[in-house]
Amino acid sequence: MKIAKNTPVSKTAKKKKSPPVKKISAKAAKGLIIVITGNGKGKTTSAFGQALRAIGQGYKVFILQFMKGREYGEFIAAEKYLPNLTIRKSGLDSFVMRGKPAAIDIELAQKGLDTARKAIMSGKYDMVILDEINVALDFKLIKLKEVLEMIKSKPPVLNLILTGRYAAKEIIKIANTVSEVQEIKHHYNAGIKDRAGIEY
Repeated sequence: MKIAKNTPVSKTAKKKKSPPVKKISAKAAKGLIIVITGNGKGKTTSAFGQALRAIGQGYKVFILQFMKGREYGEFIAAEKYLPNLTIRKSGLDSFVMRGKPAAIDIELAQKGLDTARKAIMSGKYDMVILDEINVALDFKLIKLKEVLEMIKSKPPVLNLILTGRYAAKEIIKIANTVSEVQEIKHHYNAGIKDRAGIEY
């Protein structure tokens, strides 16, 4: 429809302006509880990808790795290149016996839980990742009751990520997001050993 130059345009014909959208800062938003579990490869890798994304937005991230003692590639990279990412290890570079954990494994896991609790409550971090905490729980290295209390008492704005297979149903219930990594194929089964940059 053409309108003559001097013809007044009615109010209804004018384009309505939308009210200004109030942007909510990501840091002021309610923090999420995310669980990454399942028997497939990629749970820790996924969590570290999430950490990298958070760091890109200016977040400070703390990662506690249960049952791990080796300096994995992500640990080395964080030390060298990512000042906003702090990683602490709480374990040995050896396998833990399921059902018969050594006293040292229980001790290190409990120390790790204490460290994680302090980091969560410190107010220094926007995101905390508890890597392999689900396995530590399943292996009875730490108590589910203590972990649930820690999760429920976290600061409202903190994003919390828990990784590892065997996620407890009680943790899944209170999580906002749960992803299961399913194994369809793994190169270990073809006799291909672990290698730098892939497994560590």
